[in-house]
Amino acid sequence: MEHPVGNRPDRDVLRAHNAGPERENVVQLARRLLEPSILVCPGVYDAFTARLVEQAGFEAVFLSGAAVSYSALGQPDVGLVGLEEMASRISSVANAVSVPVIADGDNGHGSAVNLIRTTRLFEQAGADAVQFEDQVFPKRCGHMGGKQLISAQEMALKIEAACHARRHDDFLIIGRTDARSEEGLEAALSRARLYRDAGADVLFVESPLTEEELARCVEALPGVPLVANMLEGGQTPLVGNRILEALGYSIALWPNSLVRRFAFAGAALLDELKATDTTGHLLDQMVPFPALNELLGIEDFAAIEARYLPNQQAMRSQ
Repeated sequence: MEHPVGNRPDRDVLRAHNAGPERENVVQLARRLLEPSILVCPGVYDAFTARLVEQAGFEAVFLSGAAVSYSALGQPDVGLVGLEEMASRISSVANAVSVPVIADGDNGHGSAVNLIRTTRLFEQAGADAVQFEDQVFPKRCGHMGGKQLISAQEMALKIEAACHARRHDDFLIIGRTDARSEEGLEAALSRARLYRDAGADVLFVESPLTEEELARCVEALPGVPLVANMLEGGQTPLVGNRILEALGYSIALWPNSLVRRFAFAGAALLDELKATDTTGHLLDQMVPFPALNELLGIEDFAAIEARYLPNQQAMRSQ
């Protein structure tokens, strides 16, 4: 039986997929959101997890700021990841996959002036869309308590600044409000309308508390693509992608599913290794080494060596 990891999508290992001047994925993502079917975006935190998502057949990846904080810093999502750290992750992810990359821009890493640099740096690094939220700096996870918000007017100006800063008109600006938890749903919807009028291409109302509130967001914000954030254990109930599609959402983010599943599986493996002194009995729960190398593109590098280093012993995936 074929292992689920393998048969990776065709790619040219020498080509930077999302970094070229044409930026095909920027246009592809903008056009994709015109379709009625929902775009499901699992959250990733590095190039490896992005390849897993692409190999599984998803059409885009979401580079989660929270997951990057967990994996790169071993710290919670409380605004510790720096601008250039995040841009570096975007570059790694964008060069590893051929699908569009949606990047978490937090609150723009400061004022509107900082946000302009964030927009340009993320776009240059290879992102095809960026999400900005209306929290103060430093920010915290949208499903944590005690969040503080900037004024709606200040955030609208930040959205306007992002739209002016982007180099490609189809580079999507996602305007997110975290006001539901602090000011109530109707206040959050009022903010979202203001961000739409300021130029946001996509709107994201964080933390609706019920399925009825999810539906209310769609009703109150017609004519613009909407994001639903499915965080396991968060304030919003987990709703299936097809239900979200029927409600009228355009994007479903599953930002931390992979990192939390990997943490669970990794802890279990480490317990087994400590208890039994080996992992030999767990091989059927691991990706085989050849399949892992296939996912990572070993044959591409073998072909490069054959062409440019003809006298060197050929690479093998085993």
